[in-house]
Amino acid sequence: MNVNTNNLVSITEANQNFSRVARMVDEHGPVVILKNNSPRYLVIEFDTAEKEQLADDEDLLEISKRLIAKNREAYEVLAK
Repeated sequence: MNVNTNNLVSITEANQNFSRVARMVDEHGPVVILKNNSPRYLVIEFDTAEKEQLADDEDLLEISKRLIAKNREAYEVLAK
């Protein structure tokens, strides 16, 4: 995931003006909230989070299929 370096916000600023943070997400994408000058939280649109989760699930399915195909003989032996 790429994060725009202009979308870095201190936790104090986010706490005092969350509507600004939400607007930044809407206009420019994910916002990183910094705590003690270190990235701590990520604010993203809910739809984006759902798409990321779906992609992760699809990746796992593809990996599973590849491992089953690669190790089919071992699985067949274990199934007996």
